[in-house]
Amino acid sequence: MPQLTIAKAVTNGLRAAMEKDPKVVLMGEDIGKLGGVFRVTEGLQKDFGEDRVMDTPLAEAGIVGTAIGMALRGYRPVVEIQFDGFVYPAFDHIISQVAKMRARSLGTIRLPIVIRIPVGGGIGAVEHHSESNEAYFAHTAGLRVVCVSNAEDAYWGIQQAIETDDPVIFYEPKRRYWDKGEVDVSGASRGLFTAAVAREGRDCTVVAYGPMVKTCLQAAEAAAEEDKALEVIDLRSLSPLDLDTLAASVEKTGRLVVVHEASTFLGMGAEIAASITQRCFYHLEAPVLRVGGYNLPYPPSRLEEEFLPDLDRVLDAVDRSLAF
Repeated sequence: MPQLTIAKAVTNGLRAAMEKDPKVVLMGEDIGKLGGVFRVTEGLQKDFGEDRVMDTPLAEAGIVGTAIGMALRGYRPVVEIQFDGFVYPAFDHIISQVAKMRARSLGTIRLPIVIRIPVGGGIGAVEHHSESNEAYFAHTAGLRVVCVSNAEDAYWGIQQAIETDDPVIFYEPKRRYWDKGEVDVSGASRGLFTAAVAREGRDCTVVAYGPMVKTCLQAAEAAAEEDKALEVIDLRSLSPLDLDTLAASVEKTGRLVVVHEASTFLGMGAEIAASITQRCFYHLEAPVLRVGGYNLPYPPSRLEEEFLPDLDRVLDAVDRSLAF
């Protein structure tokens, strides 16, 4: 199986989707000749032309508004938001129109739009370039939200998202863009909206998504040296949540630690903790614990390593859970 970076896996997935369906079009700032700031769309305009890979003005509201119109005309637009913190000018369109059009029309109108967003910190950038804003969109009914963590999910996930008739917010962990992994191009191994057991264990379940999955796997490796077997769940989909896979793991281990880069205050971890506590109350041996960013604006780059959850903070939460 080929080894690809996550960035190249997204590129190849976009290429496969465009070859399969001529109604798939790409739009975004500098995605054409430049190939995007992370070079994810590199070469696609050359191969598919300017009518299908369109450089746009620096106007996120205009980009998403145009995508809405194109979706209404039968296209499947894929929009790139250059950085996570740049999405807010388009927030009104996404929340008020993209998320609600299908329900508003009683299912007669579909908006199969994919909004690609590089997410999270760890690249030495500043605010608006390093944000984790997934909870805004996961909270919004009518949107599907996924966050990939590896090259195979990136390759198949972007194709599955494009084929979905509902709008999809597709998060790509920018600090992991250059991580390599094997990609089985023969067929997708799982559905877009299901979680995956990234590592089996018996003592404590650790659940994460996107950039934090690798951190949690590293924590599991370190814990194994002390004979602690952590089960790592890659959530993959944030809306809908695959609580069945997660609950099955928690019923086995009796403990759960939720890890994400975003602030724990009103974050994805709060919803997961509440849902698992309600569902697995009699199986839990300890409270559900959360590890995340602090409830502060994203700091200057020289401080981001202190801000972002790391291996030590994950292991500390695991130790506190096991101490109950």
